[in-house]
Amino acid sequence: MFAFIVKRLLWMLPFLVAISFLSFVLIQLPPGDYVTTYIATLAASNEVVDQNTAADLRSRFGLDQPMIVQYWKWISNIIFRGDFGLSFEWQQPVGDLIWERMALTLVLTFSTLLVTWGIALPIGVFSAVKKYSIGDYVVTFLSFLGLAVPSFLLALVLMYIAAVEFGQNVGGLFSEQYLTAPWSIAKVVDMLQHLWIPVIILAVSGTASLIRVMRANMLDELNRPYVTTARAKGLSEFTLLVKYPMRLALNPFISTIAWLLPNLVSGSIIVAIVLSLPTAGPLLLQSLMSQDMYLAGAFILLICTLTVLGSLISDILLALVDPRIRLE
Repeated sequence: MFAFIVKRLLWMLPFLVAISFLSFVLIQLPPGDYVTTYIATLAASNEVVDQNTAADLRSRFGLDQPMIVQYWKWISNIIFRGDFGLSFEWQQPVGDLIWERMALTLVLTFSTLLVTWGIALPIGVFSAVKKYSIGDYVVTFLSFLGLAVPSFLLALVLMYIAAVEFGQNVGGLFSEQYLTAPWSIAKVVDMLQHLWIPVIILAVSGTASLIRVMRANMLDELNRPYVTTARAKGLSEFTLLVKYPMRLALNPFISTIAWLLPNLVSGSIIVAIVLSLPTAGPLLLQSLMSQDMYLAGAFILLICTLTVLGSLISDILLALVDPRIRLE
């Protein structure tokens, strides 16, 4: 098992290098740069920036250098110093801007993942075991409804119901008195009290999708000969389901972690804007709009790294569930 994990970790390194380069190139693809966007913003306010000032700004930010030189300075500072650079727009170190937001994003993401798995797993098994029953039809209808309703629309509906019916503001992750307060037990408790609404909103689509996946996997396994043999040996229905078909049906279910984690992060951008959540999404969108390349590059690199880590976690869990995978 140790050799299997080491092998997967070694495969991660070239992927992360390639991802870091591609993320930096993608940010450079739109025409212009941060200075161009900055000049356009000033022009909208009837302020004029001459060419010499623009050239000085590009020289100050290192934007007049070749892209490969900019990339090497950026990635070498990250690797050797842990320095993600300076945000052009905020004039602050990128690390100071992203870590708290990424921490809150990961708390929201993993909370959503736990809720998604906790609901989708038993309901998917129930839907397969009770195939074509009223319960199965109800679960199927709700699953397709959950897949069809956009998360941001669900967020708007819940905000309207909370405001009109209950007179409560459900936006944000903290109460007003804790927005700028230092971290404490009281602030954590306050965050947990606000966390359930975005978790529910983000979990709806993923839960609906995984219910369908689990149902299909279980239906494939329930018709296998080993299930008939186990039932003929007198195993109880619950023991039979947990020991044999459910264990094998988990393989595709576990593999969804690889795409579910980045989907939760990227899919929460619009929801975060609607609910005013202090997560990575709104700041990433703002950095892309202003072409703040170091800030945007750091976010994209971290999200892509999360994708690779999701694949690693998926591979390890699959190896634990199915020992045959360790031999591949």
